[in-house]
Amino acid sequence: MHELAERRINTRDILTPGALRNAMAVYAACGGSTNLLLHIPAIAFAAGLQRPTIEDWNEINRRVPRFVDVLPNGPVNHPTVRVFLAGGVPEVMLHLREMGLLDLNALTVSGLNLGDVLTWWETSERRAKLRALLVQRDDVQPDDVIIPPVEARRRGMTSTVCFPTGNIAPEGSVIKSTAIDPTVVDADGVYRKQGPARVFVTEHDAILAIKGQSEPPIRPGDVLVLAGRGPMGSGMEETYQLTSALKFIKWGKEVAVITDARFSGVSTGACIGHVGPEALAGGPIGKLRDGDLIRIEIDRVNLHGSLNMIGENGREVTPEEGTKLLAARPLRDDLQPDKDLPADTRLWAALQRVGGGTWGGCVYDVEKIVAKLAE
Repeated sequence: MHELAERRINTRDILTPGALRNAMAVYAACGGSTNLLLHIPAIAFAAGLQRPTIEDWNEINRRVPRFVDVLPNGPVNHPTVRVFLAGGVPEVMLHLREMGLLDLNALTVSGLNLGDVLTWWETSERRAKLRALLVQRDDVQPDDVIIPPVEARRRGMTSTVCFPTGNIAPEGSVIKSTAIDPTVVDADGVYRKQGPARVFVTEHDAILAIKGQSEPPIRPGDVLVLAGRGPMGSGMEETYQLTSALKFIKWGKEVAVITDARFSGVSTGACIGHVGPEALAGGPIGKLRDGDLIRIEIDRVNLHGSLNMIGENGREVTPEEGTKLLAARPLRDDLQPDKDLPADTRLWAALQRVGGGTWGGCVYDVEKIVAKLAE
């Protein structure tokens, strides 16, 4: 830090558009947590940079292959410490450099550009010692953790996340497609699900239905919708309990989950989160009713996804007709913020919505807020 200060290098010199793109590339190669979809836009906004859009995330995930075998994406599910011993982020970046997927001119906190840092890392004593330690302690080859991309593809590894859109999620959503049970994925690598919606506005009620402790219970084939759990409803809680409960039910893989909340990094199954706009911001997810016919398609190979309401009252319609049906409906009467949600959290939730909402990083955009108040 002293050297950076002496050289008058500040955060804005390091936190650049190239650095953000590099971070997104490493994220895709590792199959990182979906929480980064909140962090990166927020960091970009704080730095005065353009925030990535859902199209940007889609593009980076289609361009960058996943080649790090780490929990919870598999196939072997090595713990994170093995990724560190195999070389960690700089080792991942060596492969990305070879593929031409990095901005090597991006300045780093070392005071050197990324290209120079990676040249040092490649022949460093530290790299050799760490990789040897992984073999010595765990009898695991480093290249079986951070796998050369060509070999990773041969082993069937695919990118982790997909960003479905549709009349339920016009702003977008996210799913860890690698977490879908392979036995419910078709031979062409596409997960196709069509089933009736079971709509809940609290995680507690959804859990009771999964456990069969309320009527009617969740059944195989249902699409569980949890609405009103975004920033304006609960502060955007994690909904790990839902996916955990389904994971340990033998037919849990036959149930899909759609929510405007977020998921823990260890969530599994066909779980679609970050649905935007959120229900309490007027999003279509807040207009769904029990029995609505939902169609989900997730192409795990080409990373395309769709999420649509396609029927009501036993009548199937096109996604376009479903859009019109949802637009004509009011929000559900039972949608409301948690009664114990602190006032400052409710204020944050309202203001971050003006600033771009979940896909904008849940930030305060003062100029937009001031303009909104002046209307």
